[in-house]
Amino acid sequence: MTRVAAIDCGTNSIRLLIADVTDGRVADVHREMRIVRLGEGVDATGSFAEPALARTRAALTDYAALLVEHSVPTVRMVATSATRDAANRDEFFAMTAEVLGAAVPGAVAEVITGTEEAELSFRGAVGELDSEGAPFVVVDLGGGSTEVVVGTPAGVDASYSANIGCVRLTERCLTSDPPTATEIADARAVVRDALDAAFEAVPVERAKTWVGVAGTMTTLSALAMNLATYDSEAIHLSRVSFGDLLTVCEALLGMTRRQRAALGPMHEGRVDVIGGGAIVVEELARALGGRAGIDELVVSEHDILDGIALSIA
Repeated sequence: MTRVAAIDCGTNSIRLLIADVTDGRVADVHREMRIVRLGEGVDATGSFAEPALARTRAALTDYAALLVEHSVPTVRMVATSATRDAANRDEFFAMTAEVLGAAVPGAVAEVITGTEEAELSFRGAVGELDSEGAPFVVVDLGGGSTEVVVGTPAGVDASYSANIGCVRLTERCLTSDPPTATEIADARAVVRDALDAAFEAVPVERAKTWVGVAGTMTTLSALAMNLATYDSEAIHLSRVSFGDLLTVCEALLGMTRRQRAALGPMHEGRVDVIGGGAIVVEELARALGGRAGIDELVVSEHDILDGIALSIA
């Protein structure tokens, strides 16, 4: 058994997994997510905002305390889309080195490529799936980017990191509350262009099973199941028909932020951006239905965090 910690710092959230890994199996000790919106404004300005860095530092300080509490000897922290794009990312890395290094000497954050992000997400997502469902197309829909990966339990065959995500798309296109028909149409055009490029690189038509990971996907599943509150156990490996999926997405796009906030499974940090995520999911469902004949989404709570943990165990 090896105790490790994985930290994933994305555009919208920062997440922690402390786990014991034995023979390639991940047993959770502690799993947590905070919405810090590190990538707020990065699409427009190209730089991290000081309040966003401060929010991230506060969450990471709490995570560092948990590393000490649980006697974690090894930690890997990765940063993704927003950090790849930010001109002042050195400021971010100085902060993470200071905070993490106080808990685990020598620990630092690293920025990973879209290809590395896709591979880690795929490894984490398919670990519990029956190989009869392969090839899998795994989609990691984040705040700043969306990774599309095709592969089998033996490994990744092809991947692509599309520069769209729920935060980036919302900031770029969906400014009204609720978004107007014109804004939604503009957002769809952006998503389709990005996905067309992804499908040129990734042979999704070979896939038998679509697996979705990250907060937009899990929240849509919770809403499709009419859960009163967010329930990770009920959501993990749930299956959502495309009919139910599209119904939920369309409903969210017609709601005000106040109405979304009143939904039981909705995290307050997703209220303003889940409409952007819903558009990406809708376009993916229509494309995968047409290209691969897939008619349902399998939602996994295991994702890049699990992949990171396995990479250092």
